[in-house]
Amino acid sequence: MDMAARSQSLDDRLSKRNFELLSKFIYDYSGIKMPANKMTMLEGRLRRRLRATGMTSFDGYCDYLFKHSGLESETVYLIDAVTTNKTDFFREPKHFEYMVKTALPSIIKSFGDRRIRTWSSACSTGAEPYTLAMVLNDFITTSAPERDYFILATDLSTDVLQKAQRGIYSGELLQPVPADLMRKYVMRSSDARRQEMRISPRLRSKVGFARLNLMDDTYPIGEQMHIIFCRNVLIYFDKPTQSHVLTRLCNCLLPGGYLFIGHSETVTGFDLPIRQVANTVFQRI
Repeated sequence: MDMAARSQSLDDRLSKRNFELLSKFIYDYSGIKMPANKMTMLEGRLRRRLRATGMTSFDGYCDYLFKHSGLESETVYLIDAVTTNKTDFFREPKHFEYMVKTALPSIIKSFGDRRIRTWSSACSTGAEPYTLAMVLNDFITTSAPERDYFILATDLSTDVLQKAQRGIYSGELLQPVPADLMRKYVMRSSDARRQEMRISPRLRSKVGFARLNLMDDTYPIGEQMHIIFCRNVLIYFDKPTQSHVLTRLCNCLLPGGYLFIGHSETVTGFDLPIRQVANTVFQRI
């Protein structure tokens, strides 16, 4: 691309018509709402895709997507560009306290399964599933050594899944991890100048990562789960989409199993086979 074309791409603006086309597709595909006040954000996030595809304008990019079958190859990258992936280790820590004190002892008592199956259904860059792995590994080691566990970690974004599989994080992001768990499960770089650390191979081997769209009609996760985490993703959906997702999550949960949602989320108004057992914690009935 010459300098004139590059300047054109930088100066180009997303039209209202193209924003409406994109926001409708994003909603239909992922359930993520793109109201009019997100137009500037969407424009900024898609500039990288214009450069990657060699497009010089948003008009050209949208024509490529919607008139020339560009969605066949571009959808994954488009969705990666618009998804929000905030994540923290031990985020909403009361959930993990409830797991250790109540949910896991109940699962051990009620189920004969040798392996506790857990699903992090919007895992982002991996902080949630690796937190689950630390909690599960510690609980099983001390309280149920005859049991094992496995964590399925899924997300819509292939970009964050690649980062999660590597299991490499900044020291700042790992600060919420308790000191005893840091010693057991996090490896420091042999190069003192590097501020990155890595989740231990033992924990990484217990987490399987896969791409999954919560808007799909079925979730191909294999056996029903003892524990499902779906936190801080329902807030991006409207009520019909929330109902769609929650119904399918419940279908993936064993009777007696536990569903955890974000502290700012609710299941009020939905007809679901669950009962509330703690703040934003529900048990399948």
